[in-house]
Amino acid sequence: MIEQKGMFNNIYKNLVTPILKKDAGIDAEYLTNFSLSLLTFSSNNRNWPLISRIINNLNKELCVVDRRLHQKICGIDFSNPVGLAAGFDKNGNAANIWSDFGFGFAEIGTVTKFPQAGNAKPRLFRLAKEEAALNRMGFNNNGAENLVKNFLKQGVGLSKNRKNNCLGINFGKSKITSLSMATEDYLTSLKLLIPYCNYAAINVSSPNTEGLRKLQDPILLKELLREVKKLDNCPPIFVKIAPDLSYKDIEDICQLIIDENIDGIIATNTSLDRLGLEQRKIQQTGLLLNEENGGLSGRPLQLKANEIIRHIHNINNNINLIGVGGIDSPESAWERICSGASLIQIYTGWIYKGPQLVPDILNGIIKQLNNHQLSNIKEAIGSNLEWIE
Repeated sequence: MIEQKGMFNNIYKNLVTPILKKDAGIDAEYLTNFSLSLLTFSSNNRNWPLISRIINNLNKELCVVDRRLHQKICGIDFSNPVGLAAGFDKNGNAANIWSDFGFGFAEIGTVTKFPQAGNAKPRLFRLAKEEAALNRMGFNNNGAENLVKNFLKQGVGLSKNRKNNCLGINFGKSKITSLSMATEDYLTSLKLLIPYCNYAAINVSSPNTEGLRKLQDPILLKELLREVKKLDNCPPIFVKIAPDLSYKDIEDICQLIIDENIDGIIATNTSLDRLGLEQRKIQQTGLLLNEENGGLSGRPLQLKANEIIRHIHNINNNINLIGVGGIDSPESAWERICSGASLIQIYTGWIYKGPQLVPDILNGIIKQLNNHQLSNIKEAIGSNLEWIE
């Protein structure tokens, strides 16, 4: 177990964190793309001696290894429960190095059948004080065929032959595809990418593609999932749901998950609810948050996302849950697990807190396992155990 805050943490705190303390300044999407360009170069050339040395040092600083963090879920080996959420590495540009950041898994995407530019810019905004973000990206990505090429370019092998690099792929509907053709759109992408993913996330909950959330209707969702399950070598399937559903809608989806033998649920996506920040002004546009389109993520979503995980777990504790939304500390990660999540994902919190958040969470979980005298993280799932200092 490594518990140190070294060079990469210091670089991030000195260079990046000051930028994140202000809404304005360097554009949020530009900063994301710049970071991804560096990661892409590193992932494509990780065998170069200098880059190899940097990545090895990164691994030593950020990776936490403890057998008590290991789980086998849906036949997949997860070395630890902390994953990178979909939305950051849409095109799999850094698929080859996410495990070196300490992640037990990474979710690539959202990918669509057709390449698409996404919505008009600006479309990603920092809410620095609240450690939150508003995005209306619109599934901007280079398409499923390009994602295959990126995997091959980086030497990301077939999932059945790949060790210590667990990848999920998040699939969405192309903007130009009508709802009536949505199933075919998803199936085309899945057929291309099934060989490369350990699990598939069916995204029917982004607020930024018109009409997409209608696919959360149990009738439409059942049609889609039944066809997905028919695919050859179909991987474990997780459905990603919105935080804005009523509990009745969530219960209907849970029943569908059980009836159709779907592997699990990812809860939740970004929220159309402004969560008490309706009058918060977006500095770049001059508009109030309740006047802006897009989904809210980060710390304001924490309570709501946790309540949904707890509700689903109480409905049926056999549904595998991946908890995402507002997780930005060891305490919030522990709470999500004890509410019922077998796995968790981070994104906005990871941006604000930096790469050190992953080992901080993992070391925090290990501390709680010790404090509660638990032999494996599975014993904590849905236990409602409190955080002990």
